[in-house]
Amino acid sequence: MPLELLNAGFFVVHSLWMVFNCVGWIWRRTRPWHLLTMALTAASWLLLGIRYGWGYCPCTDWHWRVREQLGYVDPPSYTELLIEQLLRVDVSTRTADVLTVAVFAVAAILTVILNLRDWRRANQRVGHRAG
Repeated sequence: MPLELLNAGFFVVHSLWMVFNCVGWIWRRTRPWHLLTMALTAASWLLLGIRYGWGYCPCTDWHWRVREQLGYVDPPSYTELLIEQLLRVDVSTRTADVLTVAVFAVAAILTVILNLRDWRRANQRVGHRAG
């Protein structure tokens, strides 16, 4: 597979994953999937991070390897790259990291609260019908 195609594929898949992590909690039908993607992201950052460094993301790692072969020199943060490429705004790695963690934390709190609420409501309906 040509490297340019892999590069484009990583941009699409990784960016969609990130967007879903930011907004997947909004819709009731996507909340269980959102909880899963958030858990996988957290596991990558924290558990794989024990071995590879805090905040490790396999998608970023694999994408950076492809881009390195294409001659790109990328920042350490995928968020930083997206902000600079899409918004044409120069941000520091620290700013990108703080933004990433803050948005992730808000989305994680929201998805846990809303998934619990949805689960409780579903169980109340089932219990109400049985009783």
